[in-house]
Amino acid sequence: MTGRAVVVLQARMGSQRLPGKVMAALAGHPLVEYCLLRLLAADVGPVVLATTTQADDGVLVDLAIDMGVEAFGGPSHDVLARFAAVAERHREATYVIRATADNPFVDIDAPTRVLKALSAGADYAVEEGLPMGAAVEGIRRDVLLRAQRQATSPYDREHVTPWARQHADVVRAQPLAPADVRAADLRLTVDTPADLACVRLIAEGLAEAGIDPRLAPLRDVIALARRLSGGASA
Repeated sequence: MTGRAVVVLQARMGSQRLPGKVMAALAGHPLVEYCLLRLLAADVGPVVLATTTQADDGVLVDLAIDMGVEAFGGPSHDVLARFAAVAERHREATYVIRATADNPFVDIDAPTRVLKALSAGADYAVEEGLPMGAAVEGIRRDVLLRAQRQATSPYDREHVTPWARQHADVVRAQPLAPADVRAADLRLTVDTPADLACVRLIAEGLAEAGIDPRLAPLRDVIALARRLSGGASA
């Protein structure tokens, strides 16, 4: 694998569907802490928490600083501009890994696999087959900065990567995730109160089994989610 990466976690307290979810407690720890610890454990480059300049997001900045993570505040809705600002600050990086703070069980190994796809020649990469909420996206830093210059629609700017996913001359890769973490029917993201209740049960079950839920291997998360749902799709 060649090149260097910066890992950017987008987070804000002002979620429209479930405000404050990123600081919701899972087995005694805030959800965003799970995200940061798992991305740090991936060990592919510096991790940056990209939040906003809103006063209520100060708690996220404080948490990041306490964890030794760089924090950056940018626009609330122009998330692409937030990512571009981080990319400008990390000129040493060839690639940017994007993660979101509604995914407490992001696969720790996913950033390494995505970087392999990028180093093989892709401009943008995301894996297929992982549970919803376990994947990360990867994009070349120069392509991200090009998107910042050229993307104009509010949707493209709020969601960061649609411009790259749709632009004709961007080389995209979508490798299949490893078999032991392939569970596309499972939902591990947090958008609703029901989602939050689900991931809380998983975190509590892992903790009761003596596994730190913040760093649990994704295959263990999947196995427990299957048991909790009676083996049915979630």
